[in-house]
Amino acid sequence: MVPQAGRRQVGWWRDASREQRRTVRFAALSAVAGLALATGAVTATGPWDGGQRKAERDLAAAAARPGGARHADGERAPGAAPPVLAGLKAAGKRPAGGPAEALAPVLDPLLKDSALGADHAAAVVDATTGERLYGVAQSDAYTPASTIKLATAAAALSAVGPEHRIETTVMASGGGDGVVLVGGGDPTLTAAGLGDLADATVRALKARGTTGRVKVAYDVSRYSGPVLHTIGLNDNIAPVSPLMVNEGRLDDSDHGPADRTAEPAADAARKFAALLREKGVDVDGEPGEGRAEGKAAARLASVASAPVSALVERMLTNSDNDIAEALARQTALASGKPASFEGAAQAVTERLAALGLPMPAVRVVDGSGLDRADRASAEFLALLLARAAEPGRPALRPVLTGLPVAGFSGTLRDRYPRDAAGRAAVRAKTGTLTGVNTLAGTVVTPDGRLLAFAFLASGTTDADAAQKALDRAASALAGT
Repeated sequence: MVPQAGRRQVGWWRDASREQRRTVRFAALSAVAGLALATGAVTATGPWDGGQRKAERDLAAAAARPGGARHADGERAPGAAPPVLAGLKAAGKRPAGGPAEALAPVLDPLLKDSALGADHAAAVVDATTGERLYGVAQSDAYTPASTIKLATAAAALSAVGPEHRIETTVMASGGGDGVVLVGGGDPTLTAAGLGDLADATVRALKARGTTGRVKVAYDVSRYSGPVLHTIGLNDNIAPVSPLMVNEGRLDDSDHGPADRTAEPAADAARKFAALLREKGVDVDGEPGEGRAEGKAAARLASVASAPVSALVERMLTNSDNDIAEALARQTALASGKPASFEGAAQAVTERLAALGLPMPAVRVVDGSGLDRADRASAEFLALLLARAAEPGRPALRPVLTGLPVAGFSGTLRDRYPRDAAGRAAVRAKTGTLTGVNTLAGTVVTPDGRLLAFAFLASGTTDADAAQKALDRAASALAGT
């Protein structure tokens, strides 16, 4: 008898398009290559759903609830993404007259496209060997826009590890007549997850013999500094708080622009108090801001996010600004720095330097890339991607597996026409601000080598034309 999960996969393959099947075969081939180069047991990068790689092997069951699932004490989180995207040719096996000689005549005319303006940079490296294959102003500082999320991802994975989960907890307040909802920094906590937390809290209160009125407070002391990004209250990012439900969205979306609440923590606490009332708890008044009373406070209940590996993938695929700022603050906390914009920027910078990346042109101001003061070089981004492909750094692999797939997933779903050489072969993080267009990712060449690239353009005047120019360059790289 075929298990239910197996029947779903068979059905998916039967109904999949030609391009989707091509993507699956590409992922499987990459997995075999990673196995040979890393000499470790790995699994394929699938399953795929419409071209988008799902997160770690057992997260499919939680897909309907992307954050806030409860996990029992001692339960092991899913492992890091396996080393599946190493280059398909081993070092020293590059054929004569390979990409190093072929790239300039291919990329030079494409990067001179007027849509990219006069100010642009590019870098291409062999992800297996680290060899620099192509460069134009590759060491110069540019505004990276959302490609800085690659740096945020690498820093967070280095700081807390791919299996780390972010908890939202409920603590008993002093005297035992109240509870404190403590934000841990999980922007993906869902309404369902908050419901689970309320259920567990009610059980804990009953076990403690609490029968009177219960005062509800909320604790946001895990973060410090300004809560608003420099762009202000915006449909691209909520106020940065350690306590929020569904990224503070006021609709039922889970990615992309949306109206946001101005008070994500207070709103979450009010929803939590309402859930307690629905479950028969006599809640005293409206929630107010408070503090859990240190290590002596009794822990009543908790829910946890998906592992950081999955959060990284979701952030990169959808260019999620809220997750980006949360991961930057997790990096700060793990590094002993304040969980603020400034503390997070310092912590991320230090983690990137520790990876041995070229830092002279790098300036991290936020985790999302919404701040125009961020700076990075094309060389830095390409080498970061190559670092994530190293067999000895499996913890960084979600930096690669989270990249959108050209023509299939995330911010590249609607880019790359069906006849584009890069369709399904290009995986890349996009970046867009007014006058700034960037693209950084990987391609597998026809001779089976994994190349990492970064293209940065400033002073563009037509975002759509600039994106198409960048996509043509990446497609050409995939065909070299």
